Amino acid sequence: MSNTKNIVETAIDAGTFKTLVSAVTAAGLAETLQGAGPFTVFAPTDDAFAKIPADTLTDLLKPENKEKLAGILTYHVVAGKVLAADAAKLTTAKTVNGQELKIDATSGVKIDDATVVTADVEASNGVIHIIDAVLMPAATAKV
Repeated sequence: MSNTKNIVETAIDAGTFKTLVSAVTAAGLAETLQGAGPFTVFAPTDDAFAKIPADTLTDLLKPENKEKLAGILTYHVVAGKVLAADAAKLTTAKTVNGQELKIDATSGVKIDDATVVTADVEASNGVIHIIDAVLMPAATAKV
């Protein structure tokens, strides 16, 4: 049975993505991720966000850093619906922010330095793959 809720609603219902949902909202991306899609979202859990220093995260959520935050978040989104079986055949994927993610499926599935802990969480407008770390695009790697 397919999920009738969009990516944002699915993330809210899961209860383990409070920081991600707050960040998506702060960056002004919630409306986009509730749109038609389809999207593939590599979604860091609250525990993944907890690995970022609290002051860094607080700073990113400030209105003046909206663009930087959006750049990080769009690095977690790939246009189209890419299920795990398809992702495992790839070595890279172009993100919505224009940069490439590295995909390594030799031992489980790693996206850059994050491990996919749960794959193929269906949503009405795409799919979510739950990851254990926040991905940082090259331009913001020194955050």
